[in-house]
Amino acid sequence: MESSLRSDQSIETTVSNVGGIDEASVTIPPGVSILTGRNATNRTSFLRALMAGFGSERCSLKGDAESGSVTVELSGKPYTRTLTREDTQVVFGGEPYLDDPEPADLFAFLLEHNDARQAVARGDDLRALIMRPIDTEALSAEITACKRDRDEVEAELERLDTLSRDLPKLERTRTQTREEYETITAELTAARERLDQHEMDVEQSRSQKQALEQAFEDVREARSTLEDIEFDIETERETIEELRTERDQLETTRAESDVPDARTEEITGRITELRERQRDLTTQITALGDVIEFNQDVREDDGLDVTVDADSSAEDAELTDALQADTAVTCWTCGSTVDPPQIDAMIDTLRSLRSDMLDTRSGVQQQISDLTDERERIEREKNTYEQAERELTTTTEQIDAAEARLADLRDRRDGHAETVAELEAAADTIDVGTHETVLEHHRAVADLELQHEQLESELTEITDTIESYETALQTRDELAAQRDEITAQLEQLRTRVERIEADAIAAFNEHMETLLDLLAYENLARIWIERREVSVREGRRTVTKGQFDLHVIRSDEGGAAYEDTVAHLSESEREVTGLVFALAGYLVHEVYAEVPVMCLDSLEAIDAQRIARLIDYLHDYVPHLVVALLPEDADALADSHTYITTID
Repeated sequence: MESSLRSDQSIETTVSNVGGIDEASVTIPPGVSILTGRNATNRTSFLRALMAGFGSERCSLKGDAESGSVTVELSGKPYTRTLTREDTQVVFGGEPYLDDPEPADLFAFLLEHNDARQAVARGDDLRALIMRPIDTEALSAEITACKRDRDEVEAELERLDTLSRDLPKLERTRTQTREEYETITAELTAARERLDQHEMDVEQSRSQKQALEQAFEDVREARSTLEDIEFDIETERETIEELRTERDQLETTRAESDVPDARTEEITGRITELRERQRDLTTQITALGDVIEFNQDVREDDGLDVTVDADSSAEDAELTDALQADTAVTCWTCGSTVDPPQIDAMIDTLRSLRSDMLDTRSGVQQQISDLTDERERIEREKNTYEQAERELTTTTEQIDAAEARLADLRDRRDGHAETVAELEAAADTIDVGTHETVLEHHRAVADLELQHEQLESELTEITDTIESYETALQTRDELAAQRDEITAQLEQLRTRVERIEADAIAAFNEHMETLLDLLAYENLARIWIERREVSVREGRRTVTKGQFDLHVIRSDEGGAAYEDTVAHLSESEREVTGLVFALAGYLVHEVYAEVPVMCLDSLEAIDAQRIARLIDYLHDYVPHLVVALLPEDADALADSHTYITTID
C-alpha cells in the first residue's frame, strides 16, 4: 500500500523565522530521515515548519520576527506558506501543498500534542476523531433525498398494487354489465317488435297516436332526469361522508399536535448567544495554542536569548546546557527571574486551561445542536397544527356547501317525482279505447330504453377505467426496479459510515496486534477497539450511533488474561497505542495518497530498541518519514537511514 505521490525525489525545505529557526534549508530524501540531537536544537521547530509548508497551522512565528515563511519543493514545484504577525495574532497565507490539512494534522503530523495521540492517552471519543475527515452532513442529505425518492416511488407502487387488486373485480363487473347490456338489448328489441306489431293491428287516429307517443316521451325524459338527480344525490352523500371522515382525521391530527410554542424567538436568541460564545472560545483556544507552542519552542529550541542567573565560570556555555540545568532563568515574557520547572508548570497550566476550554466549547456546540433540534421540532409542530387548522376550515366549508347542494337536490328530486307521477297520470287519461295493450307496450319499451342507456354508459365508463388501470400497470416493473435501485443506494449510503468505522477499527486492531508482537510488552496481551450501537438523545429524539470502546487485555504472571483500562497503561504503552491509532487513521483515510510525509516527535517514553522497530514498521507505509530523536535513541537505528544533525 504505497503512496501515489511516492518517488525517488527529495523534499527541499527552506525555513525563515519559524519557531526557534532564523534561517534554514534542509533536504529530506525518500525513506527515513532522523533529526538527531539534544533538546533545544530546533528539531521540533523544523518539524512544525515542515508541517506548515504542507498546510498545517500548528506552528509559531519566531518571537522576535514580524513575518516568516516555509517553502517545500516537490518534483521541482515549490509550495510556500507565509506567517505574518498582526496585532496579537499570527495570520497564515501563501499556497501550501494541501488545500485541507486536517487529515494530515490528525494522522500524519504526529508530534507530542497531536490530537490522535492524545485522544488515546486521555481516553477521549475515538469515533469523533476517526469520523472527523468524513463529510457526514453530505451523507445525511443524500440519505434524506433517497428516502424521499423511495417514499414517492413506494406510494406510486402501492397505488398500482391497489389498481392491480381492483382490476379483476372491475373486469368481472364489466363482464356482468356487458351480459346485462346484451340481455336488455335483446329484451328491448323484442319489446319494440311487439309494440310495432300491436300498433299495426290497431287503428287509431294520428292525433291520438301522437299524443300517446308524446306522453310516453315526456314520462321517459322525466324519469331519466329523476334518475340523474338520484345519482347526484348519492354522489353528494358519498362526498359528504368522505369529507366528514377527513374532518375527523384532521381534528385528531390537531388534537395530537402541540399548541404552537411561542419560544422560537427565545431559542433563536439563545442559539445566537451560544454561537457568539463558541466563536469567543475558539479565538481564546487559538490564542492559547499559539502561546503554548511559542513557549514550548523557546524552551526546547533556543528561540530567544536566555540569561543564566546561576554562577557559571563558562560564560560561553551552550544555551542547551543552560536550559537543561535546574538554574534560574530570566523569563522572556515579563523579565523576572524564574526556575525552569516554574515555566514548565505554567505551560502545563495553560495546556490544562486550553483543554478545559475545548471541553467547554464541545458543551456549547452540543447545546447549539440541542436547541437547533428543539427549534426545528417546534417549527414542525407549528406547521402541522396550522396546516390542520387551515385544512379543517376548508373541509368544514366544503361539508356545508355539499350539505346545501344535497338539500337542493332532494328538493329537486321531490319536485321531479311529482312531475313523473303527473305525467304518468296524464298518459293514463289519454283515450286509447281498446289500445290498453299498446299503452303497456309503450311503457315497457320506455323502461327498457332507460335501462339500456344506463348500462351502455356504465359499460363505457368501466371499460375506460380498465384501460387506464392497464396503462398505469405497465409502469410497475420499471417502478419496482427504480425502487430497488433507490433502496440499494440508500442502504449503501447508510452503511458507508459504518463500513468506514469498521475498516478503521479493523485497521487499528490489525496493526495493534502486529505491533504488540513486534514490541513484546510482557504483560500487555491485546489492545483493541470494539464498535457497538448505542442510543443517544439529540434534542427530544433518540437516535442510534456507533461508539468505539477501547479494550486493554493484560496477562498476569500465571498467564491468565484480564481486562484493564487505558489509564493503567504505562507511559510507553500509551505512546505506542496513540501512534498506532494515528497510523490506522493514516491508512483508513488514505492520507498517504495526499500527504507524502509523516512527522514523528516526542518518543522519549519508548525505549531505543522499540523505537527502531516502530520506525521500521512505519517505513513500509510512508514515502518520507521524518523523526526527531535524542542521540542515544538514534544510535539504535539502522545506518541506512538519513541522519540530520544540524538545522541550518
